[in-house]
Amino acid sequence: MGIVLGIESSCDETAAALVTTDRTVVAQRIASQDAEHAPYGGVVPEIAARAHAERLAPMIEAVLADGGIAPRNLDAIAATAGPGLIGGVMVGLVSAKALAMASEVPLIAINHLEGHALSPRLADPTLEFPYALLLVSGGHCQILLVEGVGRYRRLATTIDDALGEAFDKTAKILGLGFPGGPAVERLAVTGDPRAVSLPRPLLGSAEPHFSFAGLKSAVLRAKEGGNHTDADIAASFQQAALDCVIDRLKKALAGIGHVPALVVAGGVAANQAIRSALESFAAERGMRFVAPPPALCTDNAAMIAWAGCERLGQSDALDFVARPRWPLDPEAESVRGAGYKA
Repeated sequence: MGIVLGIESSCDETAAALVTTDRTVVAQRIASQDAEHAPYGGVVPEIAARAHAERLAPMIEAVLADGGIAPRNLDAIAATAGPGLIGGVMVGLVSAKALAMASEVPLIAINHLEGHALSPRLADPTLEFPYALLLVSGGHCQILLVEGVGRYRRLATTIDDALGEAFDKTAKILGLGFPGGPAVERLAVTGDPRAVSLPRPLLGSAEPHFSFAGLKSAVLRAKEGGNHTDADIAASFQQAALDCVIDRLKKALAGIGHVPALVVAGGVAANQAIRSALESFAAERGMRFVAPPPALCTDNAAMIAWAGCERLGQSDALDFVARPRWPLDPEAESVRGAGYKA
């Protein structure tokens, strides 16, 4: 049985974890930066990088102590090497390189998106390849066919804002604070999802891609109009987003034949309304629905360590360069708009 130390620092969560190849999370710690970024209504990259630099080394030391393991006894050190806020990514990757070199342990550079893509397999040992993946987070919104470790075929991506960004911007418009996604979800429970007429960008279009910029702008106009309660705006926004997600899934999956399972991952996957809608969608198509527990949906080091477990036996050079962008499917065709986020 192997054991891997995972390090995550791609955005505003500083995290470290120990995970074994038999799917045991031996130890994990995570430090949120919500308080630091709350006054700005979003993540400030320089503040995030400084917080990672201050917290990561003692956190790694604490996790190793929690697990009762010396660095030299690790089978590998896996660290997020991109995509993400480059300052934070560099802090985590440099820390991993230093520890790997000092301990003579292999370094595995992990694509943060692959961490999300494989995280359901950490929670569910029965999940086998291939499966369809809806990856929804603050910076990414994609549909992929996951055929194996390192084998990802992108079926759809966002041409502008990701769904998580739209949730956060809606929260900011409504004055709900940061982080925005959970706040919008809580408020939406008390509102009427049919009260506000909001657009469903690209609904019914021939291409399978996502667009949420227009929806976000419509939320701003609804708020400025003063004719609706914040709860009704939140509920109507969430319903519009759900309608777009289900419609885009139908389009993306139409041409690939039957896939046994539909998996959702990423921070927005913690949203219970989205999970419920996806579960119904999967059931209608005879697909198994798999969603990792909420703790594995948001950025965390356990998923990075698990991706390292999946790649155990591989290693990366100590001069591996941190990447602000790193597509899971580098062969995917570019799309109009901001498709570079893919």
